[in-house]
Amino acid sequence: MTAAHAGGCRCGAVRFEVSAEPHHVSYCHCGDCRRASGAPVSAFVGFPVDQVAFTGKALKMYENGPVTRSFCGICGSPIAYVDERLEDVIYFTLGAMDVPADFPPTLHAYVSEQLPFLHMPDDLPRYSKTSVKRPDGTVP
Repeated sequence: MTAAHAGGCRCGAVRFEVSAEPHHVSYCHCGDCRRASGAPVSAFVGFPVDQVAFTGKALKMYENGPVTRSFCGICGSPIAYVDERLEDVIYFTLGAMDVPADFPPTLHAYVSEQLPFLHMPDDLPRYSKTSVKRPDGTVP
C-alpha cells in the first residue's frame, strides 16, 4: 500500500496509512461526537475503509448503537469511527491525521445540536442533521 496520508495517536502506539484521497471532510456538532472528543465541535475526514491499513496493537473500540469509535488503549486518543449504516467508509478525526491542515472541512453537520455559544463564521454549507448520504441515496 502506498500511503497518500497517514496518522496515529498521541503516543504512537496506533498508526494508520491511507492510500486514497478523502471523499468527505466535515465538522460535526452532534452531542455524541462532543462526548467522544471532549471538544465543543469535532472534525472528520472520510476514506474508503479498504484503503486503510492500521499498525500497532493498542487500537480499542467502543460501540454505541450503529457507531463504533476507535481510540488508543494506551493514551486514549480518539482515532476514527465507522457507522454500520454507511458501509465501506471510515472517518478519522482530523486531530489523528499527521497533516490535519491538508483536510479543510467543507461543511457543518448536526447544526441542530450546535452549542449556542459556539460561533464559526464561515460560508460552509450547514446541515441540520447528517450530511452523508445513506445507501438508499437519502440525506436524513
